[in-house]
Amino acid sequence: MTSQNDRRVVVVTGATGGIGRATARRFAARGDAVALLARGTTGLDAAAAEVTAAGARALPLSVDMADHRAVEKAAERIEQELGEIDVWVNVAFTSVFAPFADIEPEEFQRVTDVTYHGYVNGTRAALARMRPRDHGAIVQVGSALGHRGIPLQSAYCGAKHALEGFHESLRTELLHERSNVHVTIVEMPAVNTPQFSWVLSRLPHQAQPVPPIYQPEVAARAVVHAADHPRRRAYWVGASTAGTLVANKLAPGLLDRYLARTGFSSQQTGDPKPVDQPANLWEPADGPGGRDFGAHGLFDDRSWSRSPQLWASQHHGALGAATAAVVAGALALAARRAA
Repeated sequence: MTSQNDRRVVVVTGATGGIGRATARRFAARGDAVALLARGTTGLDAAAAEVTAAGARALPLSVDMADHRAVEKAAERIEQELGEIDVWVNVAFTSVFAPFADIEPEEFQRVTDVTYHGYVNGTRAALARMRPRDHGAIVQVGSALGHRGIPLQSAYCGAKHALEGFHESLRTELLHERSNVHVTIVEMPAVNTPQFSWVLSRLPHQAQPVPPIYQPEVAARAVVHAADHPRRRAYWVGASTAGTLVANKLAPGLLDRYLARTGFSSQQTGDPKPVDQPANLWEPADGPGGRDFGAHGLFDDRSWSRSPQLWASQHHGALGAATAAVVAGALALAARRAA
């Protein structure tokens, strides 16, 4: 728990489910005041109750992140009611599970507006307040799919690739200004979130994350660490994220063919898609008349609650020094034996 003087005002978008929900809980457990932004009022009420139960202040706001005016108004209200924003975490997204040819133009644009422009809108609102104060941290929740596209998720992958370019451009501008506002990105693996129960899907079977799957609390730990240490350009969560990014750099053509063979089946279970599955593309699944989906999805029995690679990403300097020391010791031993 942080002290009273260390408590911050944190904004989490997409705060009603998955990574956003778990992240809001973790900030609240530290005593930070948390503004929760999402569309679904049922999920917002439940998320706010969790923050309050942890002893922190909660401000739930129903906001469509694709609407830049609504995001700006939300930021104004947050600073009026909670105080100056210290940390802004962009998580909100939507998607469509379908081959590209089966996604309507309006659907593709909607995914882009929420998943990419929503991050831009949130970042703009945060910067407008942080830059004059020369203080603050913005954390973008990215994805391995922002570096490596996969089948059946063309709209989502395109939006996450756009986020990478936006992040790099903004970061260089802030470095040029020698600003004390910092932006970092956390690249996520497959996570056990409710999205697989509420995204628009035209697949014949139940959608699933590509294994290995991690629990949202793993992602939340990474996000909070990034908010505490935002000078780092990026953090990688999960060995699968590291493996995907490295493989795509070394052999992208081979990865294309591998995903063409496996990418359709690995994103679906053997069960038929439920006939009553909601679709949150245009309306929230946890709005009035809906239910609270919580942080976890359907795959608790197959999800990892720890990531050694995350620790390595957070301590790469110490690991590098340790590796150098081991190599130096080995060379010194070899030299003595050769003498």
